[in-house]
Amino acid sequence: MGTSPAIVMILFVAVGCFMAYPEAVTAKHTGITRHYTFNIKLKNITRLCHTKSIVTVNGKFPGPRVIAREGDRLVVKVVNHVPNNISIHWHGVRQLRSGWADGPSYITQCPIQTGHSYVYNFTITGQRGTLFWHAHISWLRATVYGPLIILPRQNESYPFVKPYKEVPILFGEWFNADPEAVINQSLQTGGGPNVSDAYTFNGLPGPLYNCSAKDTYKLKVKPGKTYLLRLINAALNDELFFSIADHSLTVVEADAVYVKPFEINVLMITPGQTTNVLLKTKPKAPNATFLMLARPYATGMGTFDNTTVAGILEYETPSSSLKNRPLLKPGLPAINATNFVANFTSKFRSLATAKFPANVPQIVDKKFFFTVGLGTKPCPKNQTCQGPTNTTKFAASMNNISFALPRIALLQSHFFSQYSKGVYTTDFPAFLLIPFNYTGTPPNNTVVNNGTKLVVIPFNTSVEVVLQDTSILGAESHPLHLHGYNFYVVGQGFGNFDPENDPPKFNLVDPVERNTVGVPSGGWVAIRFQADNPGVWLMHCHFDVHQSWGLGMAWVVLDGELPNQKLPPPPSDLPKC
Repeated sequence: MGTSPAIVMILFVAVGCFMAYPEAVTAKHTGITRHYTFNIKLKNITRLCHTKSIVTVNGKFPGPRVIAREGDRLVVKVVNHVPNNISIHWHGVRQLRSGWADGPSYITQCPIQTGHSYVYNFTITGQRGTLFWHAHISWLRATVYGPLIILPRQNESYPFVKPYKEVPILFGEWFNADPEAVINQSLQTGGGPNVSDAYTFNGLPGPLYNCSAKDTYKLKVKPGKTYLLRLINAALNDELFFSIADHSLTVVEADAVYVKPFEINVLMITPGQTTNVLLKTKPKAPNATFLMLARPYATGMGTFDNTTVAGILEYETPSSSLKNRPLLKPGLPAINATNFVANFTSKFRSLATAKFPANVPQIVDKKFFFTVGLGTKPCPKNQTCQGPTNTTKFAASMNNISFALPRIALLQSHFFSQYSKGVYTTDFPAFLLIPFNYTGTPPNNTVVNNGTKLVVIPFNTSVEVVLQDTSILGAESHPLHLHGYNFYVVGQGFGNFDPENDPPKFNLVDPVERNTVGVPSGGWVAIRFQADNPGVWLMHCHFDVHQSWGLGMAWVVLDGELPNQKLPPPPSDLPKC
């Protein structure tokens, strides 16, 4: 029996479509593979009339945009041409069974040494939205960072109005000094590090800084359009308020998870967080130019960069009408507006729909209580230090354990268990061994213990962690980031967590799902997650100064019994220590 001309024509068209648009055909099921090369190289950059050599990716500051669709595979070859060791973290990517590609130095890999390379190979599974990538060793992420934009699968739409244009805006911090020298001096003296000299939008400090009017970020818009702003806080040590004069914003996504939309005039974003907002421009071009501003939210006792970055929102009109336009400025909350922040963060809710469910663990297998805060270490003999006293250095800890980075990567040590002896111990305390009035008068003894201590949990354990701020050396907000997982923020409050009266108030219906959460200043936050991703996963404060002082710990999630519940062996090019 012969084939009809109509069937031949249908086959021909189908094959032709596949050849022309392989992504359209394959992305729905398995996605495509996208290749990038990151050459780590030095580049001279001038800001604030100050020229210096900085570490960059491909000579760009901020670094290049990485774009994928949900379901795609990313293969990124990182080649190190600089004297510093380097590693790249794909912040917020779940890394399901691909922990070797997560990137934190001495946790999932040894850093890439000068003249060496490593290929990060991972698939974006069940995620879409705004994330970012950054260096994950010492303070190199001050200049080594860029957006990671995950589009929905082909033919899938956003659960909100389709934007006319999408614009990533990265918040950063600029140091005139070398950030590596800044943290090294701090660790040596035991004092607080020198603060940054400016904040930036997409690497530009703007007109409120010395010598920087020419380095101003401008967002040019058309009237009557909806723009999706992908906001990323890549600053090292500062939570930031953000606002655009005379324009409201609609929050639609946080940490690459859709949220129930809500309208705001001012938002707060911690380092490590991303927030997608819709900006609806005015129906007719107004006779004004609008400042967008960001400045810190800070409650700690330490010094901080108390400056403001400005960018300009400008309506496209004939150039003759640009002159003599008034410049409108937004209002921002007080620097220490903790109640504003608590009110703002409480607005975030998961969509919790059939398509985008909130799979909150309803029953918890293991409960943990971690204090999060500052402390001290004794000054070495025959040295005068610049910590809280001249005999102490600043430190930071979780459950009074200051996390010490090992010399061999933890994931390697765990996977090849014969190497784990002497690298880490598995006795990180599930609860603080000596409780105290966490947010009241601090105890006299503020000395922390050092150690590379981990928590081991079986595959698929449902976990609840209460993160409690302390008043030791001053209560402050701490942005806690968990690698390898998203978690649900089921509760938060001020003062000390009450294990009897607070859990009944937890939101187990539509809590926000995030990868980074601000532990409230003088308060607590409760999170839940399902430990369905085997590997070793860092959990740390995303203030780099606190991470450098030891505010972190790591989870070991054991393999499950099925093949698809086990971590595969490492790639052959995994860097060696």
